[in-house]
Amino acid sequence: MFSLVMQFRLPGNHMTEDPVYRVGKTCSYTPWTSREILCDRNYMEVSVRRTLPDIQTVPEQPTGGPKARSGNFRRGAEAVAAGYKMTAVVFSPSKKVMSVDEVQRKGYAIANTPTRLVLRSPHNAEETYLQNVAGVPMRVLSTSTFFEQKWLVTRVDATAVCPTPGAVAFTPEVITWYMPKHIDPLFSSDAFTMLEVYMGIDAKRLDTEEMAARNYSVLVTEAHIIVEIPVGAVGGYFKSHIQDDQYFVTYTIEPMLELLWIEEVAHEDTSYKVLFPITTPPMARPPQVRNYTPLDTVPEQAVFVLELGTFNLDVELLNITFPTMVLTVAECNARGFNVQEQRSLDNTLKSFRMEVPFSDPVVFKERRAEQGVTTFTLQLIYGLVVFPEYAPFSHSAVVDAVLLDIVPPSVTGNCDQVNFHITVDYRNQEPFFVVLVGKRLLNHELAQQYLTEGDADFTITLPFSSPDAVFESVHPSSVRSRLDVALLNPYNNMTIKYFSLACSFLKTLTECFSNGTMTALAVKVESAPSLNPGQLTLSDPACGPTYSDDRFAYFHFTVNSCGTTRKFINNVMLYENEISLPDEFEVKLNGTTSSEEEYQLKVSCYYVVNITRTLAFLTRPRDNEPFAETGTGRLMVRMRLAQDASYNTFHQEEDYPVVRYLRQPLHFEVELTKSSDPKVALVLDHCWATLNKDRDSRPRWNLIINGCENPEDPYRVVFHPVVADARVQFPPHVKRFEVYMFSFAENAVEPSGQVFVHCDVIICDASSPSGGPCSGQCVNQDNSKRGRSCFMLFRPCQTITELIGSLSTGQRHVKDLFEERHLYVSSGYILWV
Repeated sequence: MFSLVMQFRLPGNHMTEDPVYRVGKTCSYTPWTSREILCDRNYMEVSVRRTLPDIQTVPEQPTGGPKARSGNFRRGAEAVAAGYKMTAVVFSPSKKVMSVDEVQRKGYAIANTPTRLVLRSPHNAEETYLQNVAGVPMRVLSTSTFFEQKWLVTRVDATAVCPTPGAVAFTPEVITWYMPKHIDPLFSSDAFTMLEVYMGIDAKRLDTEEMAARNYSVLVTEAHIIVEIPVGAVGGYFKSHIQDDQYFVTYTIEPMLELLWIEEVAHEDTSYKVLFPITTPPMARPPQVRNYTPLDTVPEQAVFVLELGTFNLDVELLNITFPTMVLTVAECNARGFNVQEQRSLDNTLKSFRMEVPFSDPVVFKERRAEQGVTTFTLQLIYGLVVFPEYAPFSHSAVVDAVLLDIVPPSVTGNCDQVNFHITVDYRNQEPFFVVLVGKRLLNHELAQQYLTEGDADFTITLPFSSPDAVFESVHPSSVRSRLDVALLNPYNNMTIKYFSLACSFLKTLTECFSNGTMTALAVKVESAPSLNPGQLTLSDPACGPTYSDDRFAYFHFTVNSCGTTRKFINNVMLYENEISLPDEFEVKLNGTTSSEEEYQLKVSCYYVVNITRTLAFLTRPRDNEPFAETGTGRLMVRMRLAQDASYNTFHQEEDYPVVRYLRQPLHFEVELTKSSDPKVALVLDHCWATLNKDRDSRPRWNLIINGCENPEDPYRVVFHPVVADARVQFPPHVKRFEVYMFSFAENAVEPSGQVFVHCDVIICDASSPSGGPCSGQCVNQDNSKRGRSCFMLFRPCQTITELIGSLSTGQRHVKDLFEERHLYVSSGYILWV
């Protein structure tokens, strides 16, 4: 037991007596072992037992001097009686002899008690030497101390062995310390037993839970005890260094190893303790200037938001040099630059954040009128210093920002049951940007599919299952899809506005049928970007998808196959299966993308085990069979001109004449109105164009002949499919086609400026087509759309100025030819420019 009491007096107010603080500490020690070795930061120490209770053996003749030998060389001591005097120390392997006084003058410490001899040496003492032990360089101190009494001399051998910096290996992530398990200079034989191995930090032992929490590891092999410590782990610290004005850091930690072993031959135990400070080589940490400047604001309100980092806590910012001046941190804050120090969450790192308004004179401005932008440039040099060494260094940076000279557009969005709707409002200004939908630029083709234009805005309508959207997650009855839209500056690809919209859409992914079959749809989600849906299988790897592409996999199977499990829950049978990747694909995927999540989708069906249904019916003979009476009636057919390919809005009669450019598409819809008979179908028989309202006038140009496109027309008619929606209840009642605006050439010189379009239609019985025209509308095999060759989204064509013309239909005329099943309709006249 050892106790230490200390009193501290802290200076304070001179008018009163300084307070005194009393601090005490009591420590207990384990019993001495035969030999105890300590390797400390700057010295090595060995303590050995020097007395034994054996009967002394007196030599036959007096022996003296340092060359006298007695007892076992590896044994700690021979019997030494009272009155022995320490006379000389011999260092091995040089056999250099020194007196005790000389030993102490050379910086060694040597002392003895009735039972122990203690010897301490600096690590770099002249008499120590290096020895390779199991591939690890070790520093060795080997001595023999002689004690003399009249007629008698005895010797006590003491050896200390400590690791050197060469025992450590470094990587950027891990420190590895190798300690020989069998330290040859300390053993008399290979027969020994390792009793204890402990690790600690800063001379304090750690238990297994503390080591696991800090990610330390200790591995005992046949030849070594290996300690691994992550760089930056708890227990160490980082220090900043400057070399050639470059910023470096080192990491320092002081691990401890405590070993206890016993030699089986000598029956002597040894306690071995190492306090081993480790410092990594300097690691370059070049500072980075991160630019968080927002670009969606006007120049008068914009500021550069910069963050310089990261540094250790021993770094301070002194000043900042601009092209025209040098400002201290206090002067920067007085100027409104708002310089602040930012700390990490664990309070181990720092960075410096500042805000410089674009309007400040230190910011250089360059107007680029031809591009409609202004460039703002900020040049600065950070002046920093490392404490407590006061080592100065600097870091220079040039940051710039490009702002449009117009107010940036606004982007909003919402979802319906199946679509995303993104609206971009460019606020009555010329739209000076291009649109990125998902990962694709919105070109002419995509615009025709998705875009609806307004006076000062446009709306993108996109199905949630479009390839331009991504699936975030999958649920039993819904999927969550996200659409990302970015507005980009076409000259430098900088993002003007970014908008993301995520919605959940109802979607049946699993269907259960009464015949015992199931269908399941697996969807590729964003968290598994490398997934190939075609490689997915059910629980039985032999059961792959019936259909698959790069985004979906469709499975169709029976409930008693493909590894489907069944269990009973009360009166319900539950069938379950799982869609996942086979093991061989999962291992390959994990080997290439370690951060990618494992894909698993459970599908299930419930069936009621026992259920009773009651059906009542009553039969009676009919007096007569029903029959249909022959009658006459009137069918109404109308022809309308749509405003665009969506066929959602149409022109009214007051809009005629409609103005169109040559080769500009015209979208016609012919509809059988006021009929709710699903067995009736409308077929376009003939359609043609004339110069005036008279449908029989000449000249005329055929557009549709016998239900098909005119083969002689260089710009053939394009038929568009019709699907049921809120407006169209019976798709067979409606036909849609697209033609391109053209003109008639009168006398082959002067073209005419107006065109009328007429159509003959046929009403057919869809349930029993009679052949001929009623066999079905001719399908255009080349259904590709043609557009203006000079189209560039949101920029006016350079050849013409687009006129916004209103489209509508004129008076519709229906001829009562029901008995012939032929009707005809005409459009209002259309002007071309």
